[in-house]
Amino acid sequence: VRGQETATSDLDIVVVTNELSSSYRESLIWQGWPVELFVHTPTGILDFFRDDCLRGRPSLPRMMAEGLPLKSHQTLDSLKATANRLLSAGPESWDEDTIDRKRYFLTDALDDFNGCTDRGEGLFIAGHLAELLHEFVLRTNGCWIGSSKWITRALREFDPEYALRFVDAFDSYYKHGEKRAVTTLVDQALS
Repeated sequence: VRGQETATSDLDIVVVTNELSSSYRESLIWQGWPVELFVHTPTGILDFFRDDCLRGRPSLPRMMAEGLPLKSHQTLDSLKATANRLLSAGPESWDEDTIDRKRYFLTDALDDFNGCTDRGEGLFIAGHLAELLHEFVLRTNGCWIGSSKWITRALREFDPEYALRFVDAFDSYYKHGEKRAVTTLVDQALS
């Protein structure tokens, strides 16, 4: 739908039905293509929307908003409108206590990163630091976060130039062991 498919992309299909007692997810292969089914009731899907939004990662609302309908139905129209409204509103703002707590975790990870002399440990500390940093920057700027490949997508949505600096900083560390650009990004975010 977004034109970002790869050779290993799966097909995500959201199924909404009244003939169900609880939501579930199922993986299968259809004509050689991996498929992820997200099966919900019309009211149950709203609970998942809420949970996704509370964690700041609106996976299901995004699927519903961006997806192409396979079958037209008024419930679908209503759910797409709700998903679009949630996405437009952005995540709930962090309070000062949450910001301070996230600041502490970010600072602690940065100290571990800068003090680390073991390459193996450094690789995983850097990955953890990247997740914490992207979350801190995006959430303090009222933006949705991502995970995995969605980290860079969420950063690009926020600011393409910042996303490039972010990727370059961590790439420099992974390729050359250079910590300065990562430290600078974290220091700037904390400021």
